[in-house]
Amino acid sequence: MKLINPIDRKEFKKTFLEMEPYPHFCIDNFLEEEFANEVYESFPAYQEAQKLGKEFSAVNEKKKIQITDSSKFPAAIKKLNDLLSSQEYVDMWSELTGVPNLLADAGLVGGGIHETNSGGHLDVHVDFNFNEENQSYRRLNILIYFNKDWKEEYGGYLDVWDNNVKKRYGYFEPKFNRACGFLTSEISFHGVTPLTCPPDVMRRSFATYYYTKEMPEGWAGSKHTTIFKARPEEWAKSKILMPAERLFRGTKKFIRSAKDTIKSIIK
Repeated sequence: MKLINPIDRKEFKKTFLEMEPYPHFCIDNFLEEEFANEVYESFPAYQEAQKLGKEFSAVNEKKKIQITDSSKFPAAIKKLNDLLSSQEYVDMWSELTGVPNLLADAGLVGGGIHETNSGGHLDVHVDFNFNEENQSYRRLNILIYFNKDWKEEYGGYLDVWDNNVKKRYGYFEPKFNRACGFLTSEISFHGVTPLTCPPDVMRRSFATYYYTKEMPEGWAGSKHTTIFKARPEEWAKSKILMPAERLFRGTKKFIRSAKDTIKSIIK
């Protein structure tokens, strides 16, 4: 793993589990500098990314593109993905986090290349807790940022919240070659602050998530998709926009289910 700079494992393990409100970390100069620059230079332009991936335009997630198909990755990003999914690397994170038998997700569900344009945002949320595709439990999120000369007024910071989204514990700039991560749980609420950067500036990152076949300790037995909550100052979103979005999605799901039922009857 020469492409990853050495991590003080003893210090990491000492501090990681003590972080509040849930275990999380921030490591600067994560990748070897030359390789980090190769990845940075290989990110597709936003317009190209729109053709390669999926763009979100919902209340909770807007102007964000995900490219999860690794066959569409530029060479340097494919190399990064191969590194992050290698057994040596995965075993390293099992050791550092204390979560045994971690597994990489070859399908990169929700992961891969992330690009967010000016005006984009990702509301505070806790992630889905079960991957139906590989029948495993989500345990660890890792995000690596590739943004140079990022300014605080651009927004786009990763923020870490308590379970009730009342107190913010962390506020991390998405600066170049920084890795942030956390144990995925029912209390790991986090989000991305709204982007107010110039139109020609993109927030770029690579995300990868790790799983276990074993059920997490304390598992309540309830699978769920992503759960969003509003920040304290987002009253209108909490009381009006989010409920409307949930109603809209529920209606669409009902209509799809009804159509499938009718088709099965006709057959």
